[in-house]
Amino acid sequence: MTTPTGVTGAAVQARGVVFVHTCTRAMSAHVMWALERVLGRPVTLEFSPQPALEGALRCEFVWTGAPGTGSRLVTELRAFPGLRFEVTEDPTPGTDGERYSCTPDLGIFRATIASKGVVMVGVEHLREMLGRAAAESILGEEFNVEDELELLMGRPWDDELEPLRHAGDGAPVRWLNQVV
Repeated sequence: MTTPTGVTGAAVQARGVVFVHTCTRAMSAHVMWALERVLGRPVTLEFSPQPALEGALRCEFVWTGAPGTGSRLVTELRAFPGLRFEVTEDPTPGTDGERYSCTPDLGIFRATIASKGVVMVGVEHLREMLGRAAAESILGEEFNVEDELELLMGRPWDDELEPLRHAGDGAPVRWLNQVV
């Protein structure tokens, strides 16, 4: 069998991590089943309490699959209300690395990740942003380039998820309040 890189042998496998930052106990089995549907194999998730949000659970799961599996995992997981999660996919020959972040309020953020872990912003995104800046200046509206760049790099998602990322292993916790 010839792989996309032209090397004879097994097909290229991608790998990555699913970080579930907040999940209800009732939803935890459904999250596991969603991962099983995408990966085509049994999955065991070890949920633990999420110290930053009372009543929430968290887990991490390392996965392997065909390149593009990360986006398929995100598609399955985004259907669960209230779920905060991230999915990473390491680069493989011929594909870039990716990071997805999802929160109930912000939705999904997707970034291409360089080999050193840096978010890469594509030229097309910069051109679109500059086009909007020009259009808004013609209309006399304010356009904040710094805010727009932060959005392109996923800063709002990082700001919301950071307390949840470090809420385990004895790390300091910034408590989140749930508004009912």
